[in-house]
Amino acid sequence: MSQAADGVLLIHAFPLDHHMWDATAEDLRAGGWRMAAPSLPGFGGSEGTGSVMSMGSASDRCMQALDAQGIERAVICGLSMGGYVAFEIWRMARQRVAGFVLANTRSGADTDEAAEGRRSLAAKLRAEGSGFLVDAPPPLLAAPLGEGHWPRVLSSIGEQPAEAIAAAAEGMAERRDSTPDLGTIDVPCLVLTSEKDTLIPPATTLEMAEHIRDAQAVTLAGAGHLSNVEAASAFSEALTDFLGGFRNV
Repeated sequence: MSQAADGVLLIHAFPLDHHMWDATAEDLRAGGWRMAAPSLPGFGGSEGTGSVMSMGSASDRCMQALDAQGIERAVICGLSMGGYVAFEIWRMARQRVAGFVLANTRSGADTDEAAEGRRSLAAKLRAEGSGFLVDAPPPLLAAPLGEGHWPRVLSSIGEQPAEAIAAAAEGMAERRDSTPDLGTIDVPCLVLTSEKDTLIPPATTLEMAEHIRDAQAVTLAGAGHLSNVEAASAFSEALTDFLGGFRNV
């Protein structure tokens, strides 16, 4: 039996803003879906929430965006950092979750080493600004730097305040382990990854599907970490197919 949903929530990755979803949003509108795609605190010109953007404060911002669009029960689609926020929404407001799309993300918390790396990044951002991140970005795309979608991605990174990026890094460093929550997810879930993601390897993402009772898994060919950007058509097709199992009310 199909599930009821009255909209889709798109939660962006680090260190971008809601514009990373522009192509996806256009495809969703064409399919008649209502949608919310907020910029998380401090990103995209939005108001920040202090020196640490916790996953809880990001979840609150998402709930506000759903309320603003009149969406009561949504399919929650989070990519990378957006997936971390999606897990927090499940803990805080699961009655508003009709389903999940967990894309290029993981359930586990940071290791001590990874958390320290994020805090070091935050300190550097506060000391130097974000120019170094634009000059030497993380491997967000599979294409070589300077080709394909890189100009747009680098422009978006450069538009984000260094303090917002730092606060998000601090928040991810302290996020909780969501692996125990996977077994509690009782709504349909699409676990999506891409074969050339080196930031969160496909095996790490796909492992989550083994612990969610109603999960399907999709691996997109040719794309890196920002699968919705680098393989926009394939991502939208997988998302639209998944949404076909929901009644758009």
